[in-house]
Amino acid sequence: MIRIDGISGNFLHTFTYRKNRYMHKIILFAFIITLWMSVGSVWAKASSKASKDTIEPLNRFPRMVQEYFVDQVRQIEKQADQRRAKLRTKADANAYVEEVREKIQESFGPWPEKTPLNPRITSVLERDTYKIENLTFESRPGFLVTANLYIPKGREFPLPGVVGTCGHSANGKAAGFYQSFAQGLARQGYVVLIFDPIGQGERLQYPDKNLKSKIGVGVREHLYCGNQQFLVGEFFGSWRAWDGIRALDYLLTRKEVDPKHLGVTGNSGGGTMTTWLCGVENRWTIGAPSCFVTTFRRNLENELPADTEQCPPQVLSLGLDHSDFLAAMAPKPVIILAKEKDYFDVRGSEEAYQRLKHLYQLLGAEDNIKLFVGPTYHGYSRENREAMYRWFNRATGISNARTEPDLIIEKDETIRCAPDGQVCRLDSRTVYSFTKEMSEALAKKRPKNLAGKKLRQSIVQALRLQNQTQYRRKNPVPEYRILRNRSGRKYPKRYATFYAVESEPGIHVLVYRLNNRRLMSRPPRGQKRAILYVAHQSSDAELRNEPLIAELLKAEPDSAFYACDVRGIGESQPNTCGKNSFLNSYGCDYFYAIHSIMLDKPYVGQKTYDVLRVLDWLKSCGYEEVHIVGKGWGALPATFAAVLSEQVKQVTLKNALTSYSDIAESETYNWPLSTLLPNVLKYFDLPDCYRALREKELRQIEPWDENAR
Repeated sequence: MIRIDGISGNFLHTFTYRKNRYMHKIILFAFIITLWMSVGSVWAKASSKASKDTIEPLNRFPRMVQEYFVDQVRQIEKQADQRRAKLRTKADANAYVEEVREKIQESFGPWPEKTPLNPRITSVLERDTYKIENLTFESRPGFLVTANLYIPKGREFPLPGVVGTCGHSANGKAAGFYQSFAQGLARQGYVVLIFDPIGQGERLQYPDKNLKSKIGVGVREHLYCGNQQFLVGEFFGSWRAWDGIRALDYLLTRKEVDPKHLGVTGNSGGGTMTTWLCGVENRWTIGAPSCFVTTFRRNLENELPADTEQCPPQVLSLGLDHSDFLAAMAPKPVIILAKEKDYFDVRGSEEAYQRLKHLYQLLGAEDNIKLFVGPTYHGYSRENREAMYRWFNRATGISNARTEPDLIIEKDETIRCAPDGQVCRLDSRTVYSFTKEMSEALAKKRPKNLAGKKLRQSIVQALRLQNQTQYRRKNPVPEYRILRNRSGRKYPKRYATFYAVESEPGIHVLVYRLNNRRLMSRPPRGQKRAILYVAHQSSDAELRNEPLIAELLKAEPDSAFYACDVRGIGESQPNTCGKNSFLNSYGCDYFYAIHSIMLDKPYVGQKTYDVLRVLDWLKSCGYEEVHIVGKGWGALPATFAAVLSEQVKQVTLKNALTSYSDIAESETYNWPLSTLLPNVLKYFDLPDCYRALREKELRQIEPWDENAR
C-alpha cells in the first residue's frame, strides 16, 4: 500500500496500487490543470493591467492624405484628357507631340555634356550564331557602365540595333529574362547592347568589403542615391536615361549597326527606362516597353510605390502621363507590352493605348501602335518577348520568326565585364560623389549672408508656396472642427481639446490645446501669447514623452499651449502601402513625398503651409504673438514658417537638421525623402534660416546631423 498526502494542499488520497495502477497519472494530470489555471489567472490579470496602461495612438484621419493626392491627380488627368479630346486634325496631333516633347525635356533636363565614352572590351564569348562582347564605357567622366554586346554571326552587316534596359534584378543584365530577350534578338539578326542599371549587377554604388551592397541591391540603392540627388536639383531617372542615351551613342559607333533601325526594349524597371527613353531621345525607330506602362492615377489609387527614377519631377504638374512619353515617338512603331495579372494595372495600360490610338489615327499611322496583354504575372516572359520579336521584325523586315528560338542562358561570371564583377574594382565614380561635388559647387554660387526679403522669397520659391499664398489671402481665417475629447491620454495638463484646422480643401491639421479646465468649445479669448509645438512624428505621443514640453509649460505658465500634427504624421499618418509601412524606405511616407515632387509641391512645403495656416487660425483666436517650437522632422516646417511669419516672436528647435549640405555631401544619411527639399541648395541652406531667426530669440537644442535617427 502506498499513501500520498497533501499534493498542493488540495489532495489527500489513499489507494491500493495493484487495484488502481493508473490513479497516480490522473492525480498528476489534475495537479497540472490546477497549476495551469492558477498561472493563467495571474497572467490574465497582468495582461489586463498592461492593456489598461497601453494607450492606443490617435489616428482619426488615416485616409486624408491618400484621398487628397488622389483628388489632385484625378483633376490633372481630367484636364489632360480634355486636352487630348480636342485633337481633331493631323496638325493638332503634330502640335501635341511637340508639346509633350518640350514638357518631357522640362522634367528631365537639362542634359549633361556628351563626353568621351572610352569604351573597353574586356572579353569576347564565341557562340553558335552570335558572339558576346563584354565591355565597359563611361556615360559620364569616370562613371562606368557595364554592358554585353550581342553580335550575330554569318549575316551581312549593317543590322538593326537594339538597346536593352534591365528591370530590378540583383544581377542586372545577367538575369534570365534579360539574357533571354537579348539573345533571342541576336539569334534573329539584331545587334543588341544590354547594360547594367545603376545599383544592380556590376554597378553597386555602396559595396562593402565583400562586394555586397551595404544599402540593398536595386530599389534600395535607387532610393538612397536618388532621394539625395533632389537636394542639388538632379533626378535619378535622368541619370538612368542618360546611361541609355550613351548606350545608343556607343551602339552607333559600331559598323555592324544600321542607324535606320534602332529599337529599345525592357521590362519592369527596364520598361520604365524604355518609356522614358522613348520620350527623351528621338533617334529610336521602334519601342517596346514591357510591364510598366499604365497611368499615374492607377498607381496612386492602387497604393503602388515606385522607385525614385519612376517618378519624374513636375511630371504631373506638367499634365504628362506614361502614354505621353510614347506619344513623343509618334508616329514611329510602338508596342505596349502588359500582363493581365501584373501589379501595374492593365486597365491603365488599356487607357494609355486608347489615348495613343487616337493620336496615331490622326497622324495616319494607326497600325504603328499596339497593345499586347500576356496572360500571366509580372515579367518579361516568353509570350511578351515573342510579341516584341514580331513587332520588331515587322518594322525591320530582318526576320520572319514568330516564336523564340532555343536559348542558352550564360552563368553570371561568364558575362562579367569588371574584375570580381564590380566597377568599384575599376575605380568607377559613384553617384553620391557627383552629388557631393554639385553641392559644394552650389555653395560657392549661393549668395553669402542671405537674409530678409531675399531669404523669404527664396523659401517661398523653393517650397512652391506661391499659389498657397494667394489662397491664404482669399481665405485669411481657416475653417475648423471641434473634435470630441479623449480622456486618459496622460498629457502634462489635465485636459486637452482637439481641433481640426482646415489648411486647404481636403487637408486638416490636428491641433491639441492643453488646459487645466475642461474645454469642449472654441479657444477662449483673452490670452495674447501662445506656444505652438510642431511635432516630430506624433503630438499625441510627444505630449506624453517629450521633456521639452514640460519645460515649456513650466517656463511660460501664462501662455496658451498648442501642439499640431501637420499632414502625414500623427493623427493623419496614412495607413496605406501595406501594413505599418510609414517608416519603411518604400512605404507611405515616401509614397506621398515622391508624388509631391511629381506635383511640383514639395512635401516640406505643404507641411510648412499647414503651420502657416495654424498660425492664421491662432491669430483669428486673438493670439498676437507665438513662440513656435519644432522637433525633429517638425523643426523643418517650423523653421520655414518662423522665417516667413511676423506673428512668430520666439523660436525653439530641438533635433533640427544641421544643414541640407550635410546630407548632400555625405555617403550616408538617415533623413527620409519627406524631409528633403528639391533643389534647395540652389537657393539657400538651413544655416541661412537659423541666422535669420536669431532676431527671434532662436534656441537650438541637440541639433541632428545627416546620420541622426
